[in-house]
Amino acid sequence: MQVCPTGDARSDKVLVLSLEAANPGALVLHCQGRIIFRSEACALSSLIAEVLPAAQRMVVDLGSVTSLESEALGELVLCQMWAEAAGYDLKFSTSSPSIRQLFEATNLASVFDVHSSVEGALATMQREKPRLA
Repeated sequence: MQVCPTGDARSDKVLVLSLEAANPGALVLHCQGRIIFRSEACALSSLIAEVLPAAQRMVVDLGSVTSLESEALGELVLCQMWAEAAGYDLKFSTSSPSIRQLFEATNLASVFDVHSSVEGALATMQREKPRLA
């Protein structure tokens, strides 16, 4: 399922979100492009809020994100806090050194469960017992 393409999907100037079912009963939300405007950040958080309750487990893949600004970071923090309070499992993955450095520089690496790959995040989910809300 692909949502939120606003322009040429091959450009890094547009946010493209796509969902993929994965084991262990989790969804992977692949993000491609930039997340720098409020509309892009809201599209991302709205999609998480819409599908996470049904899936209860989600990995947000930021590996193809070229730019992530403060608006998006704030939305991701709110999503993480909401997911934890509701008992959902929300993890993040990125192989991008610049995104990982951003998480570390803003001390958000300690807030988010960040993995270097989608596979690593899914493997962690598989080892963990599902949390009940």
